Amino acid sequence: MSKVVEEVLEANSRYAADFGDKGRLPMPPGRQFAILTCMDARLDPARYAGLAEGDAHVIRNAGGRASDDAIRSLVISYKLLGTREWFVIHHTDCGMETFSSEIMAELLAGSLETASIDENGWSDPGTGGGTDEGRYLQWLTISDLAGSVVEDVRRIRANPMVPGRIPIHGYIYDCATGKLIEVPEATRAGQPTA
Repeated sequence: MSKVVEEVLEANSRYAADFGDKGRLPMPPGRQFAILTCMDARLDPARYAGLAEGDAHVIRNAGGRASDDAIRSLVISYKLLGTREWFVIHHTDCGMETFSSEIMAELLAGSLETASIDENGWSDPGTGGGTDEGRYLQWLTISDLAGSVVEDVRRIRANPMVPGRIPIHGYIYDCATGKLIEVPEATRAGQPTA
C-alpha cells in the first residue's frame, strides 16, 4: 500500500468516527445552488464560498470550463436535484493558461510521461510510447481569463437544456488573496431570460 493510500485511509477513519448526522443529509443541495470551478488543488470551494456538507453541488474539471460533461452535471443538478442558481468560477494562475491544444497534442505524441515546464515552455522527456489521441480532444485551454468566464457563462446560457430562469454568475478566484472577483460581462450574460 502506498503512503498516499495509507494517509487517505487514516484521514477517512478519523472523519468517519465523527460523521454524526451527516448520513441523514438529503440528496438535493440544501442551499439550492451549484458551482462550476477548476480542479486546482489550491481552490477550496467549501471555504471560499462558505459551504458545509449538503449545501451545494461543486462540479470540477481542468479550468472550470463549461465542457459537455460539466453542462450535463449542471442540468442534472437543476432537473433532478433542484438547484436554482449557478456560479462559474475560474481562477488566477491557472495551468490551463500555460499551454494550447496543439502543445498538449505534441506532448502526448512524444510520450505518456509527465511533462515539465521552464522559461522555454513545456517539454516532454521523449521516452517514446506516446499517442496521437490528444489531437482529437478539445482541451478547452484559456488564453483570456475573464473572456473564458464570459464564454462559459454564454455557452451554458445558450444550451437548450438550461432554463432561462436560472441566474448564472461569473467570477474569478484570486489565488493570491482568496477573493472572488466578479466578471460583470459574464454575470450580465448569465442574467435570467425568463
